[in-house]
Amino acid sequence: MRIVIIGGSGHVGTYLVPRLVRAGHEVVNVSRGQHSPYSPDAAWKEVLQIAADRTAEEASGQFGKKILGLKPDVVIDMISFELDSTKQLAEALKGEICHFISCGTIWVHGPGVEVPITENQPRRPFGNYGIQKAQIEQYLLDFARRSRFPATVLHPGHIVGPGWNPLNPAGHFNPKVFADLATGAEVALPNIGMETVHHVHADDVAQAFEKAIENWGASVGESFHVVSPSAVTLRGYAESVASWFGKKANLSFLPWEKWRLTVTEQEVQATWDHIAHSPNCSIEKAKRLLGYQPKYSSLESIKESVTWLFEHKVINVPSE
Repeated sequence: MRIVIIGGSGHVGTYLVPRLVRAGHEVVNVSRGQHSPYSPDAAWKEVLQIAADRTAEEASGQFGKKILGLKPDVVIDMISFELDSTKQLAEALKGEICHFISCGTIWVHGPGVEVPITENQPRRPFGNYGIQKAQIEQYLLDFARRSRFPATVLHPGHIVGPGWNPLNPAGHFNPKVFADLATGAEVALPNIGMETVHHVHADDVAQAFEKAIENWGASVGESFHVVSPSAVTLRGYAESVASWFGKKANLSFLPWEKWRLTVTEQEVQATWDHIAHSPNCSIEKAKRLLGYQPKYSSLESIKESVTWLFEHKVINVPSE
């Protein structure tokens, strides 16, 4: 099939594009042309690259027409963050494509009640990102039911892989936390460190997109969580990272109002978003209907990423 990926040069696209090429598909990558894949792969030589400024072309009402003009069988939208953006594209593609797959987020749920959270639990999103993604999901699945638009929505967790900073055990993205754990320096965690985060390796997310295409009848009109088999607690995460370096985690715990004074405002916002959600999501639906089988556990995917950070001197550990 001819598969057009919007935003295919990012974290997931780095793995998804080569997967699709090797599966025999004709792949077109639509992006701003400002980013190379995180990992090189010869398959990219077979990909047609189309430069586009989505924001500008949506403002002129041309983006959907541009994608349709590429004559896709399948469209994968990795980078729609607003409902109006998705609506414009879906309306342009209605009746013209075989499959439309949108990348969502597990933050569509907001705080969970029963865990692991399943896809059919009532949504209680908060924050602009989660609210917009929940609206996109609702629109696409309603559009699928009302108009037979062949939509599928996949909801990844905290995407991780070699080449970028993973969400760390303190719930933010400052890589110094990993250096401190590696050297036995004290790391303060909010509350008692029992909030959860749910990572997923970018290649496992790519696997889920490929499985959704392969299992069209089971995936159309549905949404699926795409995460590792299990979430991790902040405390367990920190202890595991320290153990990779032969250390015992030197942890302290502070009530939220005191902990937030120890980090930057940017880190406060990131951590609050993550611990307020504390995602812990089930993948049973994706396993049953799509045959999704993640290769990596949360800690395995994080370890690969952290190893890359140390090897490429993004994190420096002082010599003892």
